[in-house]
Amino acid sequence: MGAECNMISESAELVICQNGTDEQLNGNIDTATSTASFCSRSDAKKKKENCNRELTLEDLCNNPDELIDDDEDDLDWEPFLVRRWSCINCTMLNPDGVVLCETCNEHKESGILKHGFFASQVAALSPLDLQVKETFTESVSDIAAAGHSTAIGFDERMLLHSEVAEKVYSHPERPDRLRAIAASLSTAGIYPGKCRPIGAREITKEELLKVHTMEHINAVDVTEKMLSSYFTPDTYANEHSAQAARLAAGLCADLASEIFSGRAKNGFALIRPPGHHAGVHESMGFCLHNNAAITALAAQVAGAKKVLIVDWDVHHGNGTQDIFDKNKSVLYISLHRHEGGNFYPGTGAAHEVGTMGGEGYCVNVPWSCGGVGDNDYIFAFQHVVLPIAQEFTPDFVIISAGFDAARGDPLGGCDVTPAGYACMTDMLNSLAGGKLLVILEGGYNLRSISSSATAVIKVLLGERPENQFKGIAPSAACMQTVLDVLNIQTNFWSSLSSNIMKLQSCWESYLAGNKRKTKKRKHRVVAPPIWWKWGRKRFLYYLHRQRFRVKR
Repeated sequence: MGAECNMISESAELVICQNGTDEQLNGNIDTATSTASFCSRSDAKKKKENCNRELTLEDLCNNPDELIDDDEDDLDWEPFLVRRWSCINCTMLNPDGVVLCETCNEHKESGILKHGFFASQVAALSPLDLQVKETFTESVSDIAAAGHSTAIGFDERMLLHSEVAEKVYSHPERPDRLRAIAASLSTAGIYPGKCRPIGAREITKEELLKVHTMEHINAVDVTEKMLSSYFTPDTYANEHSAQAARLAAGLCADLASEIFSGRAKNGFALIRPPGHHAGVHESMGFCLHNNAAITALAAQVAGAKKVLIVDWDVHHGNGTQDIFDKNKSVLYISLHRHEGGNFYPGTGAAHEVGTMGGEGYCVNVPWSCGGVGDNDYIFAFQHVVLPIAQEFTPDFVIISAGFDAARGDPLGGCDVTPAGYACMTDMLNSLAGGKLLVILEGGYNLRSISSSATAVIKVLLGERPENQFKGIAPSAACMQTVLDVLNIQTNFWSSLSSNIMKLQSCWESYLAGNKRKTKKRKHRVVAPPIWWKWGRKRFLYYLHRQRFRVKR
């Protein structure tokens, strides 16, 4: 590029000498200067031209440095690029003049990466944060009487997987997700301490080939030779990403073997990148290899005949469903936002039940709206998830535990609390003799993901959550979704038939009562006060009832 610029400059000088007029001189100098500026990425005019032209989203993501200009004409960029800070908890941007995030109320200098969700939310990191450790540790001192029976898989090399491109906002799937969970567990005295660590190994190519194609595996591995790359606009990779993905998958496979063999009671895979969007042929949705699918097959190699995967990530696990779509030995149940296919990734409708002999072994509970909370999830567990799971009688249970349906998550828009996640974990822990592995998927609010993961691990350690969801009342949207799922899945699971008639009767009664209430409300709105019929307001009464019209 430098040689090309020199040739252009020499050519321009030659033209100047031959013509000699001031007009030609100025024109050729401008031409040479403009061409040289195009060749030099550090030139201010290049940046000014980029700022003045209409920019695309790709320009903003791929070339953020070109937007920075010290020229006075570009001062309007400064409030966006310079005078904003990205919240460490939820990644949302905030004006420089505020210290609390306008989205999640987290302090600008929060200590959440040092003490997890125990750190103060509205104050900067201080020595007082250390006091929470003693308070919480006392409440869990009697957990896990059986000793180090819960295994946790973690490896710091997975923190090296990060987005290289510098942007004004942080990518939601970032290393801080693991740091916040690890800090919470450390502050609580749970890990290290009460759980047994499992060392990581890289998954072999032979193991990956049971789930993915060779083309997919090679596409991930080749990123080791690149500083930065993207599978999709939202799924990045750097030179460490392929190894992080292999470590995550290897940890999950080894945890499955440890648990099924009895060397560990249960386990939690504290891993990234996540996996449930990765299909047979492609990486997408922040996911490179499908960790849950690899785990299921590893459990079967260890001796499990039937494996249950429950995916409570707010996004449908399209990759996991695709991999086991025809498999009757793996039952996949997903609860996710769907909204008629308008919520990412758009798959997971209730009528997607499996194909080619695998019908009924894919169960989707697609929420029709956001804001779904504890009561709705617990209700769906009681009437769909548990009845089907108990009839399936799995030998091993996997939870694809995305915590992006948690309250406060910037992507999920739902309202599940740590208590709700603990209750769902406790329900699933009653299956397969407690052989349960929880695999981290999504979740992008650090306070929500760390508190929820801690609540789940406490259940794995033996703590029973409070029975605060007895006699719960679901939302109308939840009831309609559950009935839709039951009407489809009752064709495959006989245990659902006893519940569907009762729920259908309750739903019809609810609709009838709601219809009467609506009519009464309408009547009260339409009917005028009784005194309007007489006296000086009689005219208004007749006008209101349209007994006559005013001519205009």
